[in-house]
Amino acid sequence: MTYDLSVCIPAYNSAKTIGLLVEAIFKELSSLKIEVVIVNDSSQDQTESVCLDIVNKYEAVKFYSLRKNFGENNAVMCALNHATAPFAVIIDDDFQNPPHEIIKLYQAIQKGYDVVFSDFIKKNHGWFRNSASWLNNLILTYLINKPYDLYFSTFIIMNRETINEVIKYKGAFPYIQGLVLRSTNNYGQVLVEHKERQEGRSNYTIRKLVNLWLNILINFSSKPLRLMTLFGGVTFLVSTFVLIVLTVLGIGGWASFICALFLLFSIQSIFLGIIGEYIGKLYMDHNGTPQYVLKSQK
Repeated sequence: MTYDLSVCIPAYNSAKTIGLLVEAIFKELSSLKIEVVIVNDSSQDQTESVCLDIVNKYEAVKFYSLRKNFGENNAVMCALNHATAPFAVIIDDDFQNPPHEIIKLYQAIQKGYDVVFSDFIKKNHGWFRNSASWLNNLILTYLINKPYDLYFSTFIIMNRETINEVIKYKGAFPYIQGLVLRSTNNYGQVLVEHKERQEGRSNYTIRKLVNLWLNILINFSSKPLRLMTLFGGVTFLVSTFVLIVLTVLGIGGWASFICALFLLFSIQSIFLGIIGEYIGKLYMDHNGTPQYVLKSQK
């Protein structure tokens, strides 16, 4: 069967919402021929059994279950690899993105964009998530040359050409928005509603956010290495100047030497840590660390 749109849903601990979400999607998009692709990212609740019931109820639903928790971006990559329609929209499993807003994205991409991002009229995340989003926006603007006024929501739609470019990435550490932005500059953005989370708490912890930033830092930009080179050059020049001044003035002693040694050691440790991250990610990719591993599919 040929579909107009693939709706990709990464699911994690969403047993109480996923059934209602799929039902709402089919209701709101009844004017389109859609397929729904659900990827269970090794949930710890009854998500898998609920999704199996959904598959039995709807012919146009595909379900894939992963063997371990790989993360949201990896689950989305799995969904995109199995989406067949000319367009694919990515929507979270918690109803914060209302299904009827998919229509806005679908209508916008018909204007000829390769991808359409959503922005929120009013964000209903908690203060921590909003603060993290603000910081994330600053980081991405510098690291991957993202336009400052472009908000990177996970609620996006892309055309087939962009999907095909994104899924060419076979590394273990994908970042969907980064892959999209390095594939095309032909993007649009629309304002959509953002609702309160219906069940549970956000899966975004400090640990996951730090891992996300490190992923972006290491896998999608070489600027940290350039900064290290620049900082090393500036530090050398400043240190040389200070040493000359201290020597001329006859100021120094063991205390100054020890402080300078500790400072140098701290800088070296930071630089070695960043280089180690690059080498570690390259090593894991070279050794075939999987992007995701399927346990079952329906």
